[in-house]
Order: sequence, then C-alpha cells, then structure tokens
Amino acid sequence: MSVVTATSGVTAITGRELGTRPSRRLRSEGQLPGVLYGGGAEPLPVHVDYVSLRDALSGPAGLNTVLTIDVDGEQETVIVREIQRDPIKRMVTHADFMRVDERTKVKVEVPVILIGRASEVIDNGGMIEQKRHTLLVKVAPKDIPDRIEVDISGMDMDHRLAVSQLVLPDGVTSLIPGNLTVVATVVPRGLKSAEEEAELEEGEEGFEGEEGEEGEGEASAEDSGD
Repeated sequence: MSVVTATSGVTAITGRELGTRPSRRLRSEGQLPGVLYGGGAEPLPVHVDYVSLRDALSGPAGLNTVLTIDVDGEQETVIVREIQRDPIKRMVTHADFMRVDERTKVKVEVPVILIGRASEVIDNGGMIEQKRHTLLVKVAPKDIPDRIEVDISGMDMDHRLAVSQLVLPDGVTSLIPGNLTVVATVVPRGLKSAEEEAELEEGEEGFEGEEGEEGEGEASAEDSGD
C-alpha cells in the first residue's frame, strides 16, 4: 500500500471569461475550465492544460493525487475535488480544485481492493461478493493512501467482513458506520438446497433410529412380563 506524493507540472491560468461559449472555446483549444477554492479565499475561475492535468492524475491515486500547481507564479497545494463530464460524450468538461493544508485532514474516497484467494469458499462452490468498492475516509493530504487492501484469504462459507474489521493505515479514519459490510460470501441457491436436504436426511435418520430403539424396548418389556 503506497501513499500519494505531491506532483507538480500543472499551471492554472486565472482570469478566464465565464459562460458556456468561452468554456467551449477553451476546451477546443485543449484547455480545461475549472475553479480553485478553499483556504479561506474566494473561488477563483481558472483553466489548465487538459493533457498536463490528465498526466498528473494518471498514477494509482487518481483524483486523490496531491498536486502542486502554479497559480500566477504562486505554488498552491491542491487536490481535484470533482471532475465534471458531458453526460453523452463522457468527455471532461470542468474541474474543481480545492486548496489543502498538510496539517488539515480532508475527506476523500479511497478504492477498496481485495487481495488473496478465499480457497475455503471458492473450492466449495461459494462466491465472494464485494459490497463496497470505495471507502470515505478522513486523512491528512500527505497520508492519503492510493488504496485500502482487504485480505480475503481467511474467509469461509459463512463469513462477512465489516468496515470496523478493516486494517486502515495510520492516520486514516473511516467516515462510514463500522457495521456496514465490505465483502461477504455467497452460497449459490442450488448448493444451499443440497446442503439443507442433506441436513434434513440426517435428522430423519436420527429420528427413525430413536423410534426403532423405543419399539424394541417396549417389546422387551412385554416379553419379560410373560
């Protein structure tokens, strides 16, 4: 599990004209409109080179990458809080940059990755179902993990792992209830029915055996009476 490191190479240009038409023109020129906010300052309209930003976010941390961007000659430490896309073309249309302070924790969504093989489950016809693929956490910018790994190798056929059972990196705090399920085992319906029928048959055999013993006992008592 690695920790996000600050990345540079992105320049934010201020003073962009607001509105749909100017924004469309910027995108046609390879620029991405955005807003820089946070840190007690007023929101600042900016635009950045789309390719430079895409490359800066191409690492395993994705949008959780801490960026050092140049804003009018000043270095700002930010994370990309939100990316907006065209609902039809799915192209990126806007980005929100939030200033961060290394001493102040932020809320971020971190991917949950399953590791290991649940042999006890898989080899017996069961399946693993991942209920949560991300985890909302609070953490200092310099300590944002690129993933939270969950080892499933010890799971059996009747098992689930809740948020409270996850091993989180130092300084990372979950912001969702601890009783929520992250990963659980699933027993296919056909397999469950076969197991239930086997248990029922075993119960019936035991019941018949008890009846047989009682009958023999009664017969013995009658015989002894004669």
